[in-house]
Amino acid sequence: MAARLRIDAVLVQAVIAGALSFAHLHDLAAAAGQDGWKAWAYPVSVDLLLVAAWRRLRSDGPSRLAWCWFVIALFASLGANIATAGFLDLANPPALLRLGIAGWPALAFLGGTLLAHSGGRQQPHPPAPAAPDPAPHTDPAPEPEHLAVREPEPEPESVEQAPALPAADPAPAVPAVLIEHARKVADDHQARTGTRIDTDTLRARLGVPQQLADAIAAQLT
Repeated sequence: MAARLRIDAVLVQAVIAGALSFAHLHDLAAAAGQDGWKAWAYPVSVDLLLVAAWRRLRSDGPSRLAWCWFVIALFASLGANIATAGFLDLANPPALLRLGIAGWPALAFLGGTLLAHSGGRQQPHPPAPAAPDPAPHTDPAPEPEHLAVREPEPEPESVEQAPALPAADPAPAVPAVLIEHARKVADDHQARTGTRIDTDTLRARLGVPQQLADAIAAQLT
């Protein structure tokens, strides 16, 4: 119950203070030549700008823009309360008061627009994490001997001896009579054809084996 009464008392105090400030602003605007609904619009404009600047300070934190317009709105509200306390002749208001009242709508519109559309405080981007330092290069630890895989040693290649070539058969002995007969055959062949007789033709004419024909041809050269 005590907390409820305390909250209600605060609200009542706020309503009373707001109503008095509202009335003072209305009276000052009316004294400066703003009659009718225009005199009632001035206190609404001043209080709304004050609330907007304070809300900006609460939501986005302290900033020069919010503090600037909060002080301007507070000065306008506080100045109106003081001016209506008998310090100024409201029947004949000074020219500066008329100038301030006439220029307030444009000033309040500028302040409200800046507070509504200016970006809030931007959160700085966290720095990118630094890349970890590469691990120093270390040689791999030698494996234990019982775990190391030993490569099989190459077997010695057996040197195979090349097979011995069969010994060439000795040239057969050619009888002198056969050589003489072969020479006559060769001369006759050269006389008829004009070319020397080859080994195959000589073998065919004599009817001897190839080895013997070679031996005879060697004798004829």
